[in-house]
Amino acid sequence: MTADVLGPGYEAIELPMGRDAEGEVVATLVRRRDAGSGSRRAVLYLHGFVDYFFQRHLADFYVDLGFDFYALDLRKYGRSLRPHQTPNYVASLSDYFPEIDEAVRIVRDVDGHDTLLLNGHSTGGLIAALYADRVRGTGRVDGVFLNSPFLDIAEPLVMRKAGAALARALRSRFPKAKLPAGVSDRYPRSIHRDHEGEWDFDLAWKPILGFPVRAAWLAAVRRGQLRLHKGLDVDVPVLVMASTRSIRPTRKVLDVTGADAVLDVEHMARWAPRIGRHVTLVRIEGGLHDLVLSAEPARTRVFEELTRWTNGYLPAENPAAENPVGREPG
Repeated sequence: MTADVLGPGYEAIELPMGRDAEGEVVATLVRRRDAGSGSRRAVLYLHGFVDYFFQRHLADFYVDLGFDFYALDLRKYGRSLRPHQTPNYVASLSDYFPEIDEAVRIVRDVDGHDTLLLNGHSTGGLIAALYADRVRGTGRVDGVFLNSPFLDIAEPLVMRKAGAALARALRSRFPKAKLPAGVSDRYPRSIHRDHEGEWDFDLAWKPILGFPVRAAWLAAVRRGQLRLHKGLDVDVPVLVMASTRSIRPTRKVLDVTGADAVLDVEHMARWAPRIGRHVTLVRIEGGLHDLVLSAEPARTRVFEELTRWTNGYLPAENPAAENPVGREPG
């Protein structure tokens, strides 16, 4: 355990995950606890593609709500990325399950929490849904919050099928082949404070131009999505949030504020009911792809809705606890 890059109050716990074809693999669990609260509730956050945990104000929100906060930088992302590795690459989404298992073990068995909320964003939202389905009936997860989950490819049907077919064709012989796909630089520019946004993040771990989309990675994502489309059986309450609209960045469309510029929000609305038995869908007017990075008043509404849902399905030990909203960026 070491001090984390986010500074005082944050700890980083390296989780050895053995070796793969590229060599040694680690994941990193970031922890922020309110030492005086003795909370029995915790949240475990999973980031998206070309991403890592940096959203201090999200941790502030959860701690104020009475949760100890944990975030997992998955293998080959952020704090866990090593020089010998292909950034953000896996050949199966199930490769992430061992580090999530270990993080859950630490949260519950080592740190002694009785209640665990799994919070996933974008690709992390897809992974969180698949993981919650995998551990159903075990009591390891008590609720799931998905922030703009990656439930389908944000392309027309013909292009979705063509892209998936190309990824499948390449994954065996050329698994790391770069595909002509990726996230526009307009979205990261819209959120970074050196460009048009409010937020600061490490551009080595979350570069403006992103990382290449690899064939086996996209094939793995598509397998996970199609499994979800057939129907999961998550047995705990699920909250899905998405913006009210998407926008596709082009050379003529440069302003991507106030909408999801990465994924199709209608896909999220369509597939959310397939996740489990009890799913709540909330749409956020003016929301960005990462809803907690949205400008006001959308950001406050995200935290208000999350507070309302959490108090209903994961109530505090002290019912009189106040209902905070997210803090301003630090």
